[in-house]
Amino acid sequence: MQSKITGGPVTYLFTAKILSKYDVRFYRCNETGFVQTEEVHWLGEAYASAITKLDLGLVQRNVELADRIHPILYRHFNHQGQFLDYAGGYGMFTRLMRNKGFDYYHTDQYCQNLFAGNLEMNNADSTKSFELMTAFEVFEHLENPAEELAEYFKLSDNLLFSTVLLPDPIPQPGEWWYYSLETGQHISFFTIKSLQYLAQKCNKHFYTDGKGLHLFSSQKLKRNPFAKTFAEGFFHFFNKMERKYNGKKPSLLDHDIEVARQKLNQHAGI
Repeated sequence: MQSKITGGPVTYLFTAKILSKYDVRFYRCNETGFVQTEEVHWLGEAYASAITKLDLGLVQRNVELADRIHPILYRHFNHQGQFLDYAGGYGMFTRLMRNKGFDYYHTDQYCQNLFAGNLEMNNADSTKSFELMTAFEVFEHLENPAEELAEYFKLSDNLLFSTVLLPDPIPQPGEWWYYSLETGQHISFFTIKSLQYLAQKCNKHFYTDGKGLHLFSSQKLKRNPFAKTFAEGFFHFFNKMERKYNGKKPSLLDHDIEVARQKLNQHAGI
């Protein structure tokens, strides 16, 4: 077994049960801390449905991402250019970004495009390159990140993506929701060091919010695009206080996800 990031040695971490039936070994890259599973053999079952039954936060995440990403594109890139959402699921993010005035397009070979009809990648102007490509909740699904990343940069010089960073120390199975053992779709888990390694290998500048959003850019930006301006920080604080004092009801999303997870486990006989 070799690291899918560096090609170098890895260390065995633990074995976890995926899809409630497969005992799968997890390994850590000795150089970058990247964590990967053994060679994958269960993805056919895992992707029987492209969007899993546990993904009840899909709508909320797309709305929040669109609100967070559009000022980054406006300030740091040519906002009049073409943009592409890779593995864009139902096309919701593309629709939201077009509603905000960005010339966005969509591609996803596994999922039906419900919200961005006639906005597939092949409908874009072929004489223009994509100014930037977004890829949300894609990296944790990659079997060979270094190889697949090289293919992404054939579509655009700039890649803005999401993946939740590994905690330190590395959690055991059952201690971190992002392993997503019930669905079997998450097979790659990144550290900042592993993303820095990939950026350097691809000759890109690397920026991160230190949590879940990251950027590989062909150009060096004047500031970290994920750093909030004073106005954005004040707006976030104002909204938080408004929810607290105006009696707005808390979200039931976490509760609904836990109920869905319990039903899946009951169905599997756990």
